[in-house]
Amino acid sequence: MPSHNDQISSDPNAATIMDADEMRRAWTRIAHEVLEKNRGVRDLAIVGILRKGAPLARRLADAIARIEGTPVPVGDLDISLYRDDFRTYQPKVGTTQIPFDIEGKRLILVDDVAFTGRTVRAALGALVDLGRPAVTQLAVLVDRGHRELPIRPDFVGKNLPTGRREFVKVFLSELNGEDKVVIYKEAPPAPNSGGAGSGKHSLLAPSPLAPPELGAGGAA
Repeated sequence: MPSHNDQISSDPNAATIMDADEMRRAWTRIAHEVLEKNRGVRDLAIVGILRKGAPLARRLADAIARIEGTPVPVGDLDISLYRDDFRTYQPKVGTTQIPFDIEGKRLILVDDVAFTGRTVRAALGALVDLGRPAVTQLAVLVDRGHRELPIRPDFVGKNLPTGRREFVKVFLSELNGEDKVVIYKEAPPAPNSGGAGSGKHSLLAPSPLAPPELGAGGAA
C-alpha cells in the first residue's frame, strides 16, 4: 500500500512546504525568540489552541525547558463557544485544560496556521474569561496571510504567501503520525479519521473557521 507521502508527492494538487526537520528547526528558533523577547522564563506560560495548537504548545514548552533547564506551564484552550459563527455552526465543544492561573503571566498563545485572525480573536475572548495576563503573544508555525482582523503573530515559523483558494494543512506526529506542512491548490476531501491536518483554509471551507471534521483546529 502506498504511503501518504507517496500519495502527496504524486498529487499535482499538493506540495510539501515543510518537512519534519524544517518544522523542528523553526520551532526551536521560535523557542529562542520567545526567551529573548521575554528575557527568560519568569512568569512565562504557554497555551495552545485546540486542536493543532495544543501539541505545538507542548513542543514549545519542551524546547524552552531544554534551553533554560526550567519547566514552563502549558495548557490547552478550547474556543468553540467563542467562535463568531457559533450561531450558524454548532461546533464540537472540547475541554479547556489550563492548570495554572493566567493572571499576570507572560502568555504565549500557540496555533498552527495564521489565516483570517478569527480563531485568535476567539481565543483572546476565551482568555479574558479566565484572567488577565500581563501580556499575550502569538506564536504560529505558518503564517499564510489574508488577515480579516488586525491581528499579527509575534513569532512565525514560516511565512507562506498563498492564494485565497489554496489550503494549508499541518500534520503533527501526535495526531497524524508524521510531521509536515502541505499546501493544496484547492481544499482536499475531508479525512475519514484523525484529520490530515489543521487546514487554515481556503474559501472552499464552509466558514472562516472550518469545522473540526475538515481538520481545522480553528483558523487562526
